[in-house]
Amino acid sequence: MRASPLPEVVVVGAGIVGLSTAFQLASRGVRDVTIVERRHVGAGASGKSGAIIRTHYSNEPETRLALEGLRFFRSFGERVGVECRFDETGFLVFADPDDRDSLEANLGIQAALGIPARIIDPDELREIDPAVSVDDGAVVGYDPTAGVVDGMAACNAFATALGRLGVRIELETTVTAIRHAGGRVTGVTTTAGDLDTDRVVIAPGGWAHALLRPLGLDLPMMPATSRIAVFRWPHDRDHRHPVAIDHRHGLWLRPIFGEHTLLGAERGVRRQVADPDLADETIDQQYVELCREQLARRYPVMRHAVGRGGWTGLVMRSVDSRPIIGPFDGYEGLVGLVGDSGTSFKTAPAVGRALAELVTSGASEFDLAPFHASRFADGGRWVDPTETAPSASISR
Repeated sequence: MRASPLPEVVVVGAGIVGLSTAFQLASRGVRDVTIVERRHVGAGASGKSGAIIRTHYSNEPETRLALEGLRFFRSFGERVGVECRFDETGFLVFADPDDRDSLEANLGIQAALGIPARIIDPDELREIDPAVSVDDGAVVGYDPTAGVVDGMAACNAFATALGRLGVRIELETTVTAIRHAGGRVTGVTTTAGDLDTDRVVIAPGGWAHALLRPLGLDLPMMPATSRIAVFRWPHDRDHRHPVAIDHRHGLWLRPIFGEHTLLGAERGVRRQVADPDLADETIDQQYVELCREQLARRYPVMRHAVGRGGWTGLVMRSVDSRPIIGPFDGYEGLVGLVGDSGTSFKTAPAVGRALAELVTSGASEFDLAPFHASRFADGGRWVDPTETAPSASISR
């Protein structure tokens, strides 16, 4: 028998989105919020995220979410009461010369929202980061306001704040089913017993199918791994190091741990996972060499970088790499985020706010219509005409 009172809202998943949603709910005066987490805070993709906070997208809805996220993370300590160490590094994006018009259009979306993003020439690029090579003719966009945070510091900060707000976090407890009757959610079944509630928020990462398929919601998404490698800079690497996404080489990277680069090589290396509980958290030497090779193409000095380890995270990748956000048709009281493809750390403050608004008032100030699962009807998917990397997920 549970000694704690029954919750007004149950949040499934203690990753950055679930934590952010619970924080927004509690901040709006929802008295009893319980997070149920199968392992521990940040145990899934959030704790392994590159935690790059940038606004570069090829459409306005995602750009607006990312801009709200950037604003939140820049003032995280003031808003949450605990810091997560935002570092304004700036952001570079490298595109094929044939994609210049698309890149300019995407930067224009950002500029229209007040983001100082623009095309820069090679001379300015060398001033920003002397280690970069654009001998391949890449077109480069730049946003000086983007940055990075410590992903686990952000998760832990939210968890600390939630404790102060009276939110319960039940760790090592798995939600095994979402209960419902008459088209409405009635609670959840967990490995520690049942919780009765008429409002459930799900942010379960790679374990979404186990909750949704029994409801008849078989969405076009699949668990997949996202691998990360870390390299120590050689002695002649300049310390100026913006975040970067290189669409020509299928690479994304950020500074970390002082004089280190954390990166992910995406092209041709994503692996689908049949059982998320069996996903491996390690990387192999072949992947380390691939990352070093791709990194050195854009930063030649890094051919002498020393590998310092890496890890593998698990994401739920939708067929169009866009997240599914909002209510789930046929189940009143059920909202969430699934299938985000590893892109939602930066947008988590906005998504948490949007989901909390749905729970408390039935509508959000953000336009969530493009993120609804109905876009997949008859084989449809979300494709932007100005995409410069349609096959990528995290770096999209």
